[in-house]
Amino acid sequence: MLVVLAAAVAGGIYWSYRDKHAEALPAPQAERLAQVRGAIGSEKLPFFSDTRVQQALARHGLQLTVEKHGSREIAALPDLKSYDFAFPAGEPAAVKIQEISGKRQSYTPFYTVMVIASWRPIAKILEANGLAREEGGHYYIVDMKGLLELSAQARRWKDLKDSQAYPVSRSVLISSTDVRKSNSAAMYLSLASYLFNDEAVVQTEAEVQAVAPKVAPLFWRQGFQDNTSLGPYDDYKTIGMGKAPMVMIYEANFIEDRIKQTPLVNADQMVLLYPRPTVYTKQVFIPLSAQGERLGALLETDPELQKLAAEYGWRTRQPQAQTEVWKARQVQAPEQLVDTINPPRFEIVESLIGAVETLKQ
Repeated sequence: MLVVLAAAVAGGIYWSYRDKHAEALPAPQAERLAQVRGAIGSEKLPFFSDTRVQQALARHGLQLTVEKHGSREIAALPDLKSYDFAFPAGEPAAVKIQEISGKRQSYTPFYTVMVIASWRPIAKILEANGLAREEGGHYYIVDMKGLLELSAQARRWKDLKDSQAYPVSRSVLISSTDVRKSNSAAMYLSLASYLFNDEAVVQTEAEVQAVAPKVAPLFWRQGFQDNTSLGPYDDYKTIGMGKAPMVMIYEANFIEDRIKQTPLVNADQMVLLYPRPTVYTKQVFIPLSAQGERLGALLETDPELQKLAAEYGWRTRQPQAQTEVWKARQVQAPEQLVDTINPPRFEIVESLIGAVETLKQ
């Protein structure tokens, strides 16, 4: 998807999908704005589509054009070097892009953490089975290894202790995106492979082959999977607990809705489960041109842009921006998560994904 994003400058706001109804700024305005084109992960499109972000960039003389891709697909773009920047989710994808482009400079303006969007009745069932504990009445810490062992044993919700609130025959599974296309699923795979590899990051092909049969069912038993991180989260919000009892998402998705006070059915029953351990997902900006360098530095250092990123649920490079915004909006989330892991390097993640796909066939 190609989207042109420009800001309110001297004559109004321009925002359009170029492939559907191309337009152009009046010549005097366009001449004042340097054109910057980038490939981004879908999770960042709402931020870049915000008129306030466009206005802030215009004040620095930039007009942005973005193309939305799965983060893992960006490295494979045949014309990657024609962009001014690449902005995937996750360090493995970013390192691969750096290798292909030959660019070593990078910026990390914001980041997020992998969490499980769930429901209070589900959290209570997990708590009754010794897998979760409530923190401050707002969120839960979940024993991720214990939860994945339940999934590996093909346990069903109705068979768990005190499951009267969700006495269904479906298996205890975390829904995710398509691991072949989406970074959020690749991060889930990274976490699961660590736990099934004696709590060690998978580093060799032998370890890939040993752990793959254990992690593969977590994905192919789900059935249909969306290509982008927003798909399963939308199911969670709109269809509810029956369709999506547990969904692996970016924390930023959930926090954004809380900050915006998005009207949601049964919002008071929605809760986050923070896996222990979990994995951070850095949003790594890789400049591929001088204009890309300008944009990357602005995203990381401009106080206004940092606060706007915090409004979209991101944990920011400048912690005070996130603290100020989240505190003002009464967001309840752990300030720090210390029990975290690093994902494997890109080639190992690719090998794990290939092994999962082979075992599915």
